Amino acid sequence: MIILNFSHPLSAEQQVQIEAAAGEAIERIVRVETHFDDQAPFGPQVVALFAAIDLAPEDWQRGDLLVILPSLSAIAALVLAEVHGRAGGFPPVVRLRPVAGSAFDRYEFAEILNLQEVRRGVRKERY
Repeated sequence: MIILNFSHPLSAEQQVQIEAAAGEAIERIVRVETHFDDQAPFGPQVVALFAAIDLAPEDWQRGDLLVILPSLSAIAALVLAEVHGRAGGFPPVVRLRPVAGSAFDRYEFAEILNLQEVRRGVRKERY
């Protein structure tokens, strides 16, 4: 699988946990430095961010793309819209959580959120 990481670098332990949860080996991690200018519109900035990502069109549509979102919700929403447009659906998303009781700002793997499955479930309930 390809991990598209818009957040902090993954530790070796987090990578092992993600592989176990996904049931697939990590083929490649694409680290995307995500720093936006709060004083400028976000739309053009996300377009520029994705223009710099080195993935071929077939990579976006392979079906094994896993995303780690940036923490700022507005940017995360734009990232999801861009990935959905390129991949043809919502990607699964990695959720990290703070390590309980840690004196330091550390995060551990929590789960993989299957956004496309959530979407399918909601569509069944539409009127």
